[in-house]
Amino acid sequence: MLNRLLRKRKPARPIDSATVPEGRRVYAIGDVHGRNDLLQQLLQKIVMDDGERGAAKSEIIFLGDLVDRGPDSAGVLETAMQLKATAGNVRFLMGNHEEVYLAAATGDEKSVRFFNRIGGRETILSYDISMKEYIELDMVQLAKRIPTLFPQEHVDFVSGFEDQIVVGDYAFVHAGIRPGLPLSEQRKKDLRWIREEFLATEAAHEKVIVYGHTISDEVVEAGNRIGIDTGAYYSNKLTALALQGSERWYLDTST
Repeated sequence: MLNRLLRKRKPARPIDSATVPEGRRVYAIGDVHGRNDLLQQLLQKIVMDDGERGAAKSEIIFLGDLVDRGPDSAGVLETAMQLKATAGNVRFLMGNHEEVYLAAATGDEKSVRFFNRIGGRETILSYDISMKEYIELDMVQLAKRIPTLFPQEHVDFVSGFEDQIVVGDYAFVHAGIRPGLPLSEQRKKDLRWIREEFLATEAAHEKVIVYGHTISDEVVEAGNRIGIDTGAYYSNKLTALALQGSERWYLDTST
């Protein structure tokens, strides 16, 4: 009888036993994608939530893709820079859209073409350029214009984003990791762009992976990963995962 019960018992999920170090509280924010309005709302909820809980060393981690698709990427970067300057304990991960933003900022025509295809048009228009001027510029002219549009402080800020952050039993990345490889051997390309190979594996990773990049209607809690990209730029739902000790909870802008 005991053997039959043991065989039927589901294996423990790594997320059910994952913890962050004592005395720390972590808020991880999913893909903002130019929705400065939602970011402001979510930050207010985080401040309220943090204030209602006991004393702890609180920190905020952005999972990347602050820019593109939504209407105010420039405003999002300003909010993020101000938050970093005032709150201090705030860290940012490099998403695939930040990677392309930085490439486009150099004025490289090929990068600008790709940037436009993946949502960079909205980012460009959030800076000091009219729709009329944008439409009238050909791609060569636009590539030359972009380095004059993106403020150097924005470019420098985004250039400082990290590729992975580990806190306790959790590893925070933008897109995911290459299964089977230690965190120390992960390639930047995978951390920023991977999808199918990461999502398909059910094997335990070195840490529980918290990620954005792949949109879902609701938070995804798989045994080895937690996905919190809820498509803010079109769904109006920007989500944050909160962690303290062995607890986890969620905040979002849908309520």
